[in-house]
Amino acid sequence: MDNKIAALKDKIKEAGLGGGPARIESQHQKGKLTARERLHFLLDEGSFEEIGMLVTHRSTDFGMEAEKYPGDGVVTGYGNINGRLVYVFSQDFTVFGGSLSETHAEKICKIMELALQNGAPLIGLNDSGGARIQEGVVSLGGYADIFYRNVQASGVIPQLSAIMGPCAGGAVYSPAITDFILMVEHTSYMFVTGPSVVKTVTHEEVSSEELGGAYTHATKSGVTHFACANELEAINHLKRLLSYMPQNCEEVPSPLAYSQNQDEGRPLLNQIIPENANQPYDVRSVIEQLADQDSFLEVHKDFAENIVIGFSRLAGRSIGIIANQPAYLAGVLDNNASVKAARFVRFCDCFNIPLLVLEDVPGFLPGTDQEWNAIITNGAKLLYAFSEATVPRITVIIRKAYGGAYDVMNSKHIGADMNYAWPTAEIAVMGARGAAEIIFKKEISSAADPQQKLLEKEQMYAGIFANPYRAAERGFVDEVIEPAVTRIKLIKAFKMLENKVVNNPRKKHGNIPL
Repeated sequence: MDNKIAALKDKIKEAGLGGGPARIESQHQKGKLTARERLHFLLDEGSFEEIGMLVTHRSTDFGMEAEKYPGDGVVTGYGNINGRLVYVFSQDFTVFGGSLSETHAEKICKIMELALQNGAPLIGLNDSGGARIQEGVVSLGGYADIFYRNVQASGVIPQLSAIMGPCAGGAVYSPAITDFILMVEHTSYMFVTGPSVVKTVTHEEVSSEELGGAYTHATKSGVTHFACANELEAINHLKRLLSYMPQNCEEVPSPLAYSQNQDEGRPLLNQIIPENANQPYDVRSVIEQLADQDSFLEVHKDFAENIVIGFSRLAGRSIGIIANQPAYLAGVLDNNASVKAARFVRFCDCFNIPLLVLEDVPGFLPGTDQEWNAIITNGAKLLYAFSEATVPRITVIIRKAYGGAYDVMNSKHIGADMNYAWPTAEIAVMGARGAAEIIFKKEISSAADPQQKLLEKEQMYAGIFANPYRAAERGFVDEVIEPAVTRIKLIKAFKMLENKVVNNPRKKHGNIPL
């Protein structure tokens, strides 16, 4: 027995070394952790249980039978994060560059199935050169097996992807299906076709970092939700992100302890909105006053900056926030902002996270670029996402709520539960000047002083419509409130809505305008 136990320990030690000391050192020299080191920092100490440690590939072509490593390039198993069960896989770049083989894929699929069956989050730490070309179609089939399970798990359990190195070709589609993607600056990249293929086909000279680095995907494409300075920061982001989510779609996020015996008034909110309705301000200053202290985790911070989205807590409870940003493009809705917000709304709805909308929107961004890139369809995505959502939904109209954008931003008409407005709210088809120019066109053009007449008519229109009271009279706004009491109102309203149930028509699924 002693000999057999010793042999087992040798195999375990061999598996722990991955591709060997030299390749581990090479990984460290690139500023990267190994697959097992990443899991060490991600999971609670001593909680990781590995599955499939001794699995090896089955390939016999190209001399592959002579080179086998226990684990076959991916570490899989389960453990805890802050006491919560999670399932994890961590690709090992020291073994065949982390390339995906048939057995590598089988290990990941096994973990995915366990996560789905047991209703716990799935976290993937990606660091792979792509499909193992020595295995041909079976490696491609392995990717498809993973994609299929990603889709089956979508909306059932949270799926988080951290890109810790290369993620190229077919490998990119699994993270793309998951709920959130994190990337590490300067050491990770994602693309369907690499720089050499791009050069061959389009004659463009581009580096891996420029083509698919963390900064590129955080600012230009919006593929990644978080760009992190290093791997430890990415791992800590993963942990914090997970804290706002439930284990699965049947549960609600666990609230944090919160003392209700304190003054929830926020008098600073009474001074935030500028007197000039065209003057910008940073909506994050409003979020900071409304949310629990230091609880706001912004998502997609550097992409479509005209809308701010993220997770926060209100009296200890997890909420999702969608807020127009007047400090960037006046807070208009455009293609990128609409898609960014729509996907976030749908995620929160999947996992029972209530939604708070802070509205200050002058409309949709005009122009040929927007129209030719499908602002109609993309704007409809946000409209669809809000209309579809069954979680508690509250809107606070801070300032402008113009035109179709008023409807789209979680208006009462598309199912919002509670709609508040500040006295600074302007709810109208369009701004007062534009409306006056249309309604009083003849009167203005025939006046002795057209500019003075326009100003008069603009002020008249603003007096009638550029306020929240017409909407309140119709019941489209439930209450016009002093900004300072907004947090108090929100805490009470979300508490009132916590047992909300919506019975939608029976259907397979809707057809969102993708």
